[in-house]
Amino acid sequence: MRAGDLRRRITLQRRLVTRDTFGQQQTSWIDWLAAVPADIQPLTGRELLAAQAVNSETTHEITVRYHPRLANPVEVAGMRAVYAAGNGVVRFFNLLAAMNVDERNRQIVIKASEGLHNQ
Repeated sequence: MRAGDLRRRITLQRRLVTRDTFGQQQTSWIDWLAAVPADIQPLTGRELLAAQAVNSETTHEITVRYHPRLANPVEVAGMRAVYAAGNGVVRFFNLLAAMNVDERNRQIVIKASEGLHNQ
């Protein structure tokens, strides 16, 4: 992997579920790893019709350097990546699966989706 390929910076966030004073669940996101060098490549796109509205979803492959905190694919699957694309555009990626390429602890490839459940 060449360093020039990892030219984007993403923040990995974990979901934090708390209860408010009325006992209702509140979901918030906390930064888990910040300024992670990454490569983001789109894979597929599709449109879905739900509740009389057209929604689109795009799947991506995010490549990052190996980090021990990303070694557990089950833990990564509940996270999201935030990418500030510039001009005030912020993109949210729901992380689906993390794979340690060839189990060599050099790079992690993360499958992610964008578009349906951004919050």
